[in-house]
Amino acid sequence: MGRWTQYDEDSYRLPAGMKRVGYDSDSGRYYFRNRDGSLWEGPQGAEFGEMRRAEGAPILQEQDEEAEIGVPSSRSDVYAPLAADEDGTFHARHTTRTDSAYRVILPFFLMVLVVLLLVFRLVHSSTPVNPPDALLCPGATEAYTIVRGDTCWDLSQSRGCTVQDILDLNPDLKCEAISPGQAICLPPLRGA
Repeated sequence: MGRWTQYDEDSYRLPAGMKRVGYDSDSGRYYFRNRDGSLWEGPQGAEFGEMRRAEGAPILQEQDEEAEIGVPSSRSDVYAPLAADEDGTFHARHTTRTDSAYRVILPFFLMVLVVLLLVFRLVHSSTPVNPPDALLCPGATEAYTIVRGDTCWDLSQSRGCTVQDILDLNPDLKCEAISPGQAICLPPLRGA
């Protein structure tokens, strides 16, 4: 709504006691009635302007709209609902809902939620991106994945075996070139 819209109202623009009562579409004039019942007409093609007493204007029938409808108007703009059906029920043509704005934006929020769930799933995935190849170790030996800082000597000492035992189980293993994530077979843990 504009800043000066209150100045476009009949109550502000019309003289005291004057009320807009009709519009003649043939001549393009608005008609107004004074408190004393005299009829006035506005300038042609303008909603407001200098008014003059109407002579030869169409005869306006006084109608009591509230009595016709059967329901008194309680609104300040003299709006009255449409007439009732034969059984006395009123039917609203358009009902407004207070949650209609949320209905418009709900699909957007659902799409954002789905994208966030997909990102969360990708970031916090329980399976590694490149799972190591399954290593089948013979007999009672165990599969082990090298971590940073592991050496063949440290692994042999923790298992209670020799470095040669580890190299015998893994013929392609070069102790100088082991890397984190590499899978190897280790002999069973020997008691201390």
